[in-house]
Amino acid sequence: MTNLNQDIRTKLQHLNVFEKLIVGNFAVFIIGLLVTLLFKFDLQWFELPSVFSEFIIQPWSVITYAFVHYDFWHFFFNMIWLYFIGGMFNNMFSKKMGLNVYFLGAISGGLLFLLGYNLFPSLFQSPTRLVGASAAVRALLIFLCAYMPSMEVRFFTFNLKLWYIGAAIVAFDVLGIIAGINDPVSGNAGGNLAHLGGAILGYFYAKQLVKGQDIGKGFEKYMDQFMSLFSKSKKSPLKTVYKKKSGKVAGFSKEEFDQFNKQKKIDVILDKISKSGYDSLTKAEKEFLFKAGK
Repeated sequence: MTNLNQDIRTKLQHLNVFEKLIVGNFAVFIIGLLVTLLFKFDLQWFELPSVFSEFIIQPWSVITYAFVHYDFWHFFFNMIWLYFIGGMFNNMFSKKMGLNVYFLGAISGGLLFLLGYNLFPSLFQSPTRLVGASAAVRALLIFLCAYMPSMEVRFFTFNLKLWYIGAAIVAFDVLGIIAGINDPVSGNAGGNLAHLGGAILGYFYAKQLVKGQDIGKGFEKYMDQFMSLFSKSKKSPLKTVYKKKSGKVAGFSKEEFDQFNKQKKIDVILDKISKSGYDSLTKAEKEFLFKAGK
């Protein structure tokens, strides 16, 4: 049993951040399935309610709803999208930025869902609840489309610009909102509204990053503070540390200078992808980008 636990820990440690999100979603899916079958109730305290007075007493649901799936195909297709889009994202950007886009996309989708149902109650059938990772996955996809619009992906036997795919998906989401308003029973206006919220976040995040501004830095600090609550302190008492002065390169420490050069190389490679597509990279450039993403 100990060896099995060690094997599981080792395999989890080698997963990238998006694969770990898939594992987390799978775990919640199984828990939800068991709870529904055995105890005949669902995970409503983790779902996002459309009624604002209910949301006030469970504000965490603006994030937790993105981990709740009840329907197998809903879960399956969300995770397939997350696997492939996450793989592309992980090769080009840092894992922290990936988490920023993912969770901010979920929050943005949830907030637009709430606003739509509370500002225009006559258009949307209420009360209802939102579940699923679609808004977060949309944010990742539209981020890539907006940051590298000229990047091409293989679609069966021909290449297709990434932004064409993003534009088509957003158009279907808008049509889905209209269809859901006209037919509340069989439509999914709330879900498509959340998708649109995630897409808006992904687009805005990418466009600001092109200008040199990472809008997720503030959120990242809160996430780091939250995660630090669960990390073990490695401080030991009465320990004297002698700090060796690092050499300076052009007025910077060696670490700062290396980080600067690394970031410049990443920027050059991303610019090449934006202009000519991912396939235009050399093997060395792809390996460097993969390692930098780790």
